[in-house]
Amino acid sequence: MHCPECGFANAEGANYCQKCGAFLGEAEPAKPGDTTEVYQVDAAGDLKVVDLEAVTHEGATLVIRSGGGRAGEAFNLATERMTIGRSPEAEIFLDDVTVSRNHALLVARRDGIYIDDLGSLNGTYVNRRRIESHRLQNGDELQVGKYKLTYLDER
Repeated sequence: MHCPECGFANAEGANYCQKCGAFLGEAEPAKPGDTTEVYQVDAAGDLKVVDLEAVTHEGATLVIRSGGGRAGEAFNLATERMTIGRSPEAEIFLDDVTVSRNHALLVARRDGIYIDDLGSLNGTYVNRRRIESHRLQNGDELQVGKYKLTYLDER
């Protein structure tokens, strides 16, 4: 299978390019009726089901779509800076070896919310393109390691 970004010949069935790290597979289309329940972890560590429409009206939100058995977990982007990484101190803690300890940073700037890669080994992807810095827009798909997240901001 040839990489669509760099042309490198990868082993059949590979999900990511061995040379540049680009995503090689095609996303499975959603089937009619497929839904994801959205939840947040409360202070006691219990899962609390949340209404996605109510959450997105409060501001920007990241929702895990797949990875680590955490599909549906949501994070409100309520502060000016939020870290994403494998470090337990990260505001968005993604516990997997494919995620760097300090992988990426979400930053509120004058013209919107940006995601900045912090020199991670496996890279940060937005809409299947490797980025250094990217201004997020409603519906953007982020990939950090094996985690796929969707950025929602309906303001």
